Amino acid sequence: MPSQNKQEWNERTYDPAVKRFPERRPDFHTSSDIPLQPLYAPEDNAGLAYPDDLGYPGEFPYTRGVQPTMYRGRFWTMRQYAGFSSAEESNKRYRYLLEQGQTGLSVAFDLPTQTGYDSDHPMAEAEVGQVGVPIDSLRDMEILFDGISLSKVSTSMTINATAPVLLAFYLALAKRQGADLNKLDGTIQNDILKEYIARGTYIYPPQPSMRLITDIFQFCGTQVASWNTISISGYHMREAGCTAAQEIGFTLANAIAYVEAALAAGLDIDDFAGRLSFFFVSQNNFFEEVAKFRAARRLWAGIVRDRFHAKNPRSAMLRFHTQTAGVSLTAQQPMNNIVRTALQALAAVLGGTQSLHTNSWDEALALPSEEAVQIALRTQQLIAYESGAGDVADPMGGSYYVESLTNTLEEKARGYIDEIDRLGGAVAAIQSGYVQREVQEASYRFQMEVERGDQAIVGVNKFTAAPRPLEKLFRVDPAWVERQRARTKAVRAERDQRAAGLALRKLGTAARSSKNTMPVFVECVEAYCTIGEICDVLREAWGEMREVVVV
Repeated sequence: MPSQNKQEWNERTYDPAVKRFPERRPDFHTSSDIPLQPLYAPEDNAGLAYPDDLGYPGEFPYTRGVQPTMYRGRFWTMRQYAGFSSAEESNKRYRYLLEQGQTGLSVAFDLPTQTGYDSDHPMAEAEVGQVGVPIDSLRDMEILFDGISLSKVSTSMTINATAPVLLAFYLALAKRQGADLNKLDGTIQNDILKEYIARGTYIYPPQPSMRLITDIFQFCGTQVASWNTISISGYHMREAGCTAAQEIGFTLANAIAYVEAALAAGLDIDDFAGRLSFFFVSQNNFFEEVAKFRAARRLWAGIVRDRFHAKNPRSAMLRFHTQTAGVSLTAQQPMNNIVRTALQALAAVLGGTQSLHTNSWDEALALPSEEAVQIALRTQQLIAYESGAGDVADPMGGSYYVESLTNTLEEKARGYIDEIDRLGGAVAAIQSGYVQREVQEASYRFQMEVERGDQAIVGVNKFTAAPRPLEKLFRVDPAWVERQRARTKAVRAERDQRAAGLALRKLGTAARSSKNTMPVFVECVEAYCTIGEICDVLREAWGEMREVVVV
């Protein structure tokens, strides 16, 4: 006879005294320490009647997606992240990816470019072209996009402290190509707060850094109207070790700080909120990740409507890019990474992402090879064209388990936002070390689970095998470094020195005033000023940020 309710089923079927298999962890919980029951049923979502209270895709609070038809209308943008060695070599990789069916470009910059140093600066030693493409001047940007029409491609640039400079390079090149700037399609990451928390590629103190961000909001609102002016990122905090609930809470708390800064600069919420975008990771716990994306959408929609009183429905839509989890890739048994990436990508799609990058299987060992990149892109294409995952909007909606996780993650994330509000907002919480400490403690707890064997990592602490040597790993040609340095020196020598000097002096004046800096950045790059020269002017005006030591 069938059980009448969950309690009866538990009594009839589930005996907690029954010993688990020895290789299973002693308890069942998600990354956010949400304890998992053996079964979920309607009573686990008190107050949520299925299906009436779930709402519909494309309608507030967007739990089920920001578009009514989701992927029936169009697939997510398949945007593979790439950049290495030189502008020439990166251009070849972009052309290859576009030929393979990629639908958007995503540019990775090297560390000197991210931190505002030219390739021939002593601080750039050993880092030029290693984890991204070096862009010192407009000449590099011209080569990077040679043969690629910026009016016909959507470009995401993962850059933060130097975001206005790279955006200026891009706009200057688009103007030379004859593009309508108001129709350019793309995103600039421009999220400095998570740099203070997790990555460290900041340059200036928080206040002038926030000023640069609002300058970009204001400038693009009238000059580059279709551009996404920020991609507020939880990805890097999650890669540093935070939980899914913390990823939502800390990301949205940072977003609140950016909105408040823009409002303080005189902008109207509905003038810029619709161009905000977000960037999340998709990690290994499949169902928690699906629920995370749904919870983040619902929580942000409520914040924008109730806290900031937005009137335009688009302002409350949380649109996001997803990248599969780089930190989950293993050097041991690296082909397993193909499976990990496929599951993470599927979770992102079922969670309703707007664009997606899939990691390559060899990234724990080297920059991705061409063959590995193709497999990563094919993973997205298989999900899109063969799995049926995009045939229905929010196919996971109504799952007792997923809805329970969605509710719990939203509640936990709101708790973190409330605590950050109590501390005075995201900037104050970062300066006090609260957010960094929370991330570090979560990372430590996870590592202890791995070392105890409670958290299995296949091929690392379970089901191990003797390593096998791998061939065909990608390596950066060191000869390109010297060519890059030589080109930067030549640009400095051959430009109109008077125009370059005048532009840099104007930037220094603008930095010390309340004037919007973006038009002057464009003037500087069009005069072939280098990124190092531009950032040095701002270093002199604003000083440099020093790391907050967390104890």
